[in-house]
Amino acid sequence: MSSDFSNLERPKHPMPKFVKKALEERGLMEDYRERPAYQQNDYIGWINKAKRQETKQKRLRQMLHELEVGGVYMKMDHPPSKKE
Repeated sequence: MSSDFSNLERPKHPMPKFVKKALEERGLMEDYRERPAYQQNDYIGWINKAKRQETKQKRLRQMLHELEVGGVYMKMDHPPSKKE
């Protein structure tokens, strides 16, 4: 019997207004949209899972920084997003 994991999907996380506003204000929405769907979803889920507002803001700042500099995803190298 073979296992078929191709049907597994992560829950899709809706983007909170404060995240959308930050992306738009920093001019990073296009950079965000250029990331793979799983990264977009992981970033939003990670930010939303924080219980404290301070932690949400810290995670948001990390995401914005990574989108701005490129080449990084969750503090790991991500060559496809590297900026020239």
